[in-house]
Amino acid sequence: MNSLRGDAVSVLSMKIGEMLLKAGLINQDQLRRALDEQKKTKERIGTILVRLGFISEDELLSFLGKQFNIPVVDLGKYEINPDLVKLLPEDLIQKNLVFPVNRVGSKLIVATADPTNMAIVDAIAFKTGYTVELVLASEKEISSLVSRYLDETAELEEIITDLDEEFELVQEEEEVDVQEIQKTVEEAPVVKLVNFILTDAVKKRASDIHIEPYEKEFRVRYRIDGVLYEVLKPPLKLKNAISSRVKILANLDIAERRLPQDGRIKLKLGKNREMDYRVSVLPTLYGEKIVLRLLDKSGLQIDMTKLGFEEKQLKDFKDAINKPYGMVLVTGPTGSGKTTTLYSALQELNKTTDNISTAEDPVEYSFSGINQVQIKEEIGLTFAAALRSFLRQDPDIIMVGEIRDYETAEIAIKAALTGHLVLSTLHTNDAPSTVSRLLNMGIEPFLVSSSLNLVLAQRLARRICENCKEEVKINPKALLDAGVRKEEVGTFKTYKGKGCDECSNIGYRGRVALYEVMPVGDEIKELILRGASALELKREAIRLGMKTLRQAGLTKVKEGITTLEEVLRVTARD
Repeated sequence: MNSLRGDAVSVLSMKIGEMLLKAGLINQDQLRRALDEQKKTKERIGTILVRLGFISEDELLSFLGKQFNIPVVDLGKYEINPDLVKLLPEDLIQKNLVFPVNRVGSKLIVATADPTNMAIVDAIAFKTGYTVELVLASEKEISSLVSRYLDETAELEEIITDLDEEFELVQEEEEVDVQEIQKTVEEAPVVKLVNFILTDAVKKRASDIHIEPYEKEFRVRYRIDGVLYEVLKPPLKLKNAISSRVKILANLDIAERRLPQDGRIKLKLGKNREMDYRVSVLPTLYGEKIVLRLLDKSGLQIDMTKLGFEEKQLKDFKDAINKPYGMVLVTGPTGSGKTTTLYSALQELNKTTDNISTAEDPVEYSFSGINQVQIKEEIGLTFAAALRSFLRQDPDIIMVGEIRDYETAEIAIKAALTGHLVLSTLHTNDAPSTVSRLLNMGIEPFLVSSSLNLVLAQRLARRICENCKEEVKINPKALLDAGVRKEEVGTFKTYKGKGCDECSNIGYRGRVALYEVMPVGDEIKELILRGASALELKREAIRLGMKTLRQAGLTKVKEGITTLEEVLRVTARD
């Protein structure tokens, strides 16, 4: 419970109107008019005084905060954890106009608009088992949170209840009535639930939505900062309604449930924001699994100085992409941020003096001044076909979404050797392995050594939440096992996020890239010509100053950007 000043206890029995009158913030006539109004509306006296213009909301909050020794907060700066809201009964929140805004250990921080209602502290403590600390906020802000969180939860429960009661949709037969399905999935509850999932994922900063049917359950998961979290379990019998609704939005064939399908949904959020969803439908044993990739151009970070490069790595990468010709390759698994790195390079190179063309599958974001081509293999527009066409279009810079086969690799390398800068991606574990991958595709060593400017490998690690970051002690043996040098162990500080509302009690918020940058200089070129193994290339690159992915990760740990556990999760030991 909040500590009160000695004189604050005595003022608890005084009405707020009398306190304001005594402080000279309102006059007798204004108080009388407010009290008359209160008899009609039953509102709080402070609310009435503000509404009538006798005192500003800021003045009222500041005065009450000082009188009751309660800090005044701006609730707009809090990111509310929905789990906290569930701690308190809805009627208690609405009747007393309080709202749980944060939790720190065993302490629950609750916003109130009425500091005279100290009995609520004991009531909340009894209900939750937490120690309660009050903070003061405006009635308008608290009402907004009540409307946003309680009404949303109630709406979702109502939608699912309506769906559960109204529809019987488990259809396993091969023949389906398309008109009947279309009519069913356009019913309000189905539309509301799918709309809720699409917009809720945006609010929670998800990068992907997974809608998954199993034998005895149906679930929805969001991928947030690279990790999947279960958020919803709709009734199992709704799986066909939900999948059909998503397919209609993505202009897919709702009658086809045996073959994979791909599509796209564009959703307008507010006046100036559009969200694209890349939709993939996959028939599984118990129904169609749907994965939606969220593409938000407003959230795309293409400033390469903010991606996670260290100073030397950034210089090497910029030097390589600013060469007039040659090839720069970015490698890593799916979802490691390769496309973002390539887009940041293209943005750096995007000048009116250069002709830039890209072949992508799919085109995730569109950029002014860059000619982007969507690959469509079903009609013969492959990466290789697009590349051949680019070379007849007077190009300066070419970006190939991915080198998947010998034909694409051969054309890309020939382009790099004939005066063009070529950027592309490859799926390998680290930078040195990329050379071996090209040789295994059948590319001659002299072509690889002549064309490569630089190879970059990357991974994404979750950032520690800055709001709840704290230092932690880790066993020196664990640091040594992770790859920390013996002489560094004594001074190596590690951090973690203990969990707060800012990060939804996860301890992480956002991601940072870990880079392994291998410039292909004369020493590396000679090793490639001799047919050196990936291990030999790696040793030579490290001798020349290359930081491995693990070393780059440990640097981020030492800088307090990520955790040791996260680096161990996304990188392999050297």
